[in-house]
Amino acid sequence: MLISPAYAQAAAGGGGFDVMAFLPLILIFVVFYFLLIRPQQKKMKQHREMVAALKRGDRVVFAGGLIGTVAKVLSDTELSIELTEGVRIKAQRVSVAEVLAKTEPRGDDDSDGDELPKISSKV
Repeated sequence: MLISPAYAQAAAGGGGFDVMAFLPLILIFVVFYFLLIRPQQKKMKQHREMVAALKRGDRVVFAGGLIGTVAKVLSDTELSIELTEGVRIKAQRVSVAEVLAKTEPRGDDDSDGDELPKISSKV
């Protein structure tokens, strides 16, 4: 025989699982998660919260560049926007890109300030 048995045994020994071969792929996925995926999810969450908090009187900018004031909240997905005096459009909430000015919430009580002061019961 021209081939010795030692060479034949060395060639058949490569069937094991090597974790170090997958380490670069795992490292790339971790970098992508922290640099791309996580910030995008955070930005989407902030946009959802901003859109959910829209109310009448807020001044908004749409993704197309239109600027208007929320005239009425029609539903969970639609708004009535006043672009100028007497010009109103319907728009979807998700198309709002930015809120320029928020209105101050009105108080629930309709009193004229003639309430009696509260008396503390400290002794």
